[in-house]
Amino acid sequence: MKYLVLGATGTVGSAVTRELLSRNQQVRALTRDPKKAEGLGPNVEVFKGDLIDMTTVATMCDGIDGMFLLNGLGLEEASEGLFAVLAARLAKVKRLVYMSVHQIEQAPYLPHFGGKLGVEAGVRASGAAWTILRPNNFYQNDMWFKDAVLQYGVYPQPIGGIGVSRVDVRDIAEAAAIALMDDGHAGRVYELVGPRPWTGEETAQLWSQAVGKPVRYAGDDLEAWEKQQLQWLPPFLVYDFKHMYAYFQENGFKGTAEEVAALTKLLGHAPRGYEAYVAETAAAWTGEGAPAR
Repeated sequence: MKYLVLGATGTVGSAVTRELLSRNQQVRALTRDPKKAEGLGPNVEVFKGDLIDMTTVATMCDGIDGMFLLNGLGLEEASEGLFAVLAARLAKVKRLVYMSVHQIEQAPYLPHFGGKLGVEAGVRASGAAWTILRPNNFYQNDMWFKDAVLQYGVYPQPIGGIGVSRVDVRDIAEAAAIALMDDGHAGRVYELVGPRPWTGEETAQLWSQAVGKPVRYAGDDLEAWEKQQLQWLPPFLVYDFKHMYAYFQENGFKGTAEEVAALTKLLGHAPRGYEAYVAETAAAWTGEGAPAR
């Protein structure tokens, strides 16, 4: 079987690509920059294209049995997602797995949450055997915080004091491969969460233990966070994330026991724990182990 992976050079897409390859499947990787796909290995068919280029949309699904669809955060995210769904529909792609977001209905006013609702609707009407994955915040987002943790002793993600049930990208990749390859997942929506929620303070304490020196939580001041992030990210994205973190701080972003059980059944093993991710990542950062992938 051949599967098209969108976002194949990103954090999740590359993990899905590796998972499919490990299961002896053929993979076509859609990317704007083929050089970024070189790390995926020689067994990946690289397809250069862009989802707002109709030449790409018209041909990217030729000869494809299934598609893993995710869209990068941006002002055109919803349009890109729907163009991809249309491409799958016209090509009569048999299976379609879409990566949405956890608790999407509870905060649809957040642009990068609400924008996915229309894509979910398109996926349901695509004609394919569809599955929707709704992951929580990723463990692997912490890769962005290496310098903050190691050099400044700060954990900067303002997730608040109620708790966020973060999930390992490798579990997302496994779930995607299973839904694409195996029967029994059509018409299903899976909420992908880690074993337990983590607060900002607990997260900083865990990093302190892992790196062997004090790491403090930077706190919940979103105005200060916004000013800092505007140095690196576009204003629209900072504004979106600021209000996402406000939602986390006010409501938490917790999974349920039922969601953990459903993911455990899907994967055939318990979701990976954040403690293990932090330990292996800290070891890689300090030169004592391989990076968590």
